[in-house]
Amino acid sequence: MIIATAPYIAGYRVQETRGQVFGLVVRSRGLGGNLVAGLRSIVGGEIHEYTSLLEDTRRQAIDRMVQNATLVGANGIISMRFDSSELAGTMSEIVAYGTAVVLVPEAAVPAGAAGAAGAAPTTPPPAPGVTTPLE
Repeated sequence: MIIATAPYIAGYRVQETRGQVFGLVVRSRGLGGNLVAGLRSIVGGEIHEYTSLLEDTRRQAIDRMVQNATLVGANGIISMRFDSSELAGTMSEIVAYGTAVVLVPEAAVPAGAAGAAGAAPTTPPPAPGVTTPLE
């Protein structure tokens, strides 16, 4: 499954849009983790217990989103985003969402077609006054 935050994926074109998909996870840190994190917040700096929790939660949200995209027959997700919120002051909600699409590779430019009408040259010419190593 190809996932991108951009509305397109280089080298592919969208053949079909299958709709919006998401993966949702709500997590809470246990009492012990909250206690340790609370003590670390007094000192300042990164709170590793919460960083680890949120990284794992984002990965799980992506996995669920991919499962939902697979169910609708997609092989890619474009315009993917995360959103998060706090619930009841003790839980974190993470949602990963995007547009499920069917992607197909773009047709390769045939050899020798670079000079054809409408086709871009493979290497742009040098700027005026700039010499190349072969000159």
